Amino acid sequence: MKIITTLLTIYYLLSTILQAGVTDFKFINAANKAYNAKDYNKSSELFENLDKQSAALNYDKGNAYYKSGQFDKSIKSYRRAKGNSVDESQRLHNLGNAYFKKKNLNHAIEAYEAALKYGDDNDTKYNLELAKKQKKKQEQKKKDKKKQDKKKKDQKKKDQKKKKQDQKKKKNKDQKKDSEKKKQKDQKKDKEQDKKDDKDGEKKENEKQQDKKSKDKSGKKDSDKQPAKQKLDKKKAMGKKELRRLMNKMGNKKMPTLMYQAGSGKKAKRSDDVNPW
Repeated sequence: MKIITTLLTIYYLLSTILQAGVTDFKFINAANKAYNAKDYNKSSELFENLDKQSAALNYDKGNAYYKSGQFDKSIKSYRRAKGNSVDESQRLHNLGNAYFKKKNLNHAIEAYEAALKYGDDNDTKYNLELAKKQKKKQEQKKKDKKKQDKKKKDQKKKDQKKKKQDQKKKKNKDQKKDSEKKKQKDQKKDKEQDKKDDKDGEKKENEKQQDKKSKDKSGKKDSDKQPAKQKLDKKKAMGKKELRRLMNKMGNKKMPTLMYQAGSGKKAKRSDDVNPW
């Protein structure tokens, strides 16, 4: 059944093309005859008439463009091919096919639906359903793409967030490492300082001990000298005391004639009462 329908469609198209071709050929032939006769006005009028009645010609051009894959030109020609000389359902069917090839499914569906208003055609129905399925797939593809793009965007944000977290962790780790190094350095420095302080303290202690020993030694010498001095002073004091005692004892007696009085630079006079010894 489908093969028969296809053959009938091809027959109809060929008939339309041949009819359009014969009409166009008459106008073209008449215009060429006028041109050869140098009747340029008549020739231009004929070509203008050809342009005015160019629905069939544009339809043929649309078919040629369609077959050669020039779908934009085909659409333009099919849209200009509207007229009494061209079957409207077939024109719209072909226009829908050209839009379908361009993947402009909305316009293709509109053209197929418009063609079916002029007559029930199985090929047009089939193409319409196919266009609708393709549109559904296209819309689903767009949704999937949108979903995929969102997923990629979310993943990108997630990756960026993770990257920032990793950078923060690395920074904290580096800071901790630097802090640990500084701590170890400070501990080492403090240890060296403590060692130095201990050494200085030990040195001072040794110096102190040396000073103490030196003082103790010096004090011992002084203590050794002190008793002798005290003994001497005591002896001296005793001598002075004895001298005073003797002087007091002799105070009531006359001094010997030949002795000097204390504090006098003259010789004492000899007393007549004193017996010489």
